[in-house]
Amino acid sequence: MALGMRGLLGLFDCLLVVIVLINTAKAEPQVPCYFIFGDSLVDNGNNNQLSSLARANYLPYGIDFAGGPTGRFCNGKTTVDVIAELLGFDDYIPPYATASGEIIMKGVNYASAAAGIRPETGQQLGGRISFAGQVQNYQNTVSQLVNILGDEDTAANYLSKCIYSAGMGSNDYLNNYFMPQYYSTSRQFTPEEYADELIEQYSQGLRALYNYGARKVVLIGVGQIGCSPNELAQNSADGATCVQRINAACQIFNNKLKSLVDQFNNNFADAHFIYVDAYGIFQDLIERPAAFGFRVTNAGCCGVGRNNGQITCLPLQTPCENREQYLFWDAFHPTEAANVVVGRRSYSAESPSDAYPIDIRRLAQI
Repeated sequence: MALGMRGLLGLFDCLLVVIVLINTAKAEPQVPCYFIFGDSLVDNGNNNQLSSLARANYLPYGIDFAGGPTGRFCNGKTTVDVIAELLGFDDYIPPYATASGEIIMKGVNYASAAAGIRPETGQQLGGRISFAGQVQNYQNTVSQLVNILGDEDTAANYLSKCIYSAGMGSNDYLNNYFMPQYYSTSRQFTPEEYADELIEQYSQGLRALYNYGARKVVLIGVGQIGCSPNELAQNSADGATCVQRINAACQIFNNKLKSLVDQFNNNFADAHFIYVDAYGIFQDLIERPAAFGFRVTNAGCCGVGRNNGQITCLPLQTPCENREQYLFWDAFHPTEAANVVVGRRSYSAESPSDAYPIDIRRLAQI
């Protein structure tokens, strides 16, 4: 039987509603919230209001980011931005400096450029929020969440489903141990002893996170600092060969951090800690750059001096045009193109060594 005109219009209206619902419906993220701790590799604005030389809230930083300069030390997205996207969040995790109200329900980014595990790390650059300070800020957030959710048990249950990532230690080498003109640690400790000191302090902060609800924790290893344009400019004879003594110290730390994951998983039966081998992933990018579309691995896309590695990008400086072909954005930090690779492999391991014992994707499913 043929439909009348009114019936056809009604059917059309129903189809239109279905199409709109399909197009506007968004899948829930894989976890309710994502909490981020770290340094300039993942800072997204917490240093903007600090009296610090470690700030990036000006062009050309953010030149390829939809929001322009935000405080991210990159031309575009950071690794945690990529991870947030892969976890299904429809927006990036807000910085602690501006997060308030119910927005904290989806997580907070506490990262601070120049910050380290040790409280004195990065002090020559001015204001920064050490790992202990970031943990304290997280504890303040938990108090707010308890008020929003009504009681501690409800908040604890909510937080137990969230992902936490911590990537600390880079500055404890760059802006402490290997800066003897400002710090005495290299005269106090061997690389082995220094790594032990860092791991002990780091573990104290991580235990505090556990005590305040963290149950799914990602520990991101220190990358190949000795291959950054800054270190190549200062300490590499040919400006291309990575500085082995620095990378070796980072590997000592990373090995102990991976062992810490086992220790926590054995001691905390209700928690899951994983280790992401940022060092190994970055080594892959350096050794096989063409496989990832990179042509320049030893110089920043912008900066000053040899390898563009003397300092970070100058305000309003014109960066390179072929940014997707550069591994490094400035003297210290990767480009968005590099961050996308590291973020994707952190989320879903492409090599068995990328993440231990599981990757972030599987951690989110637990």
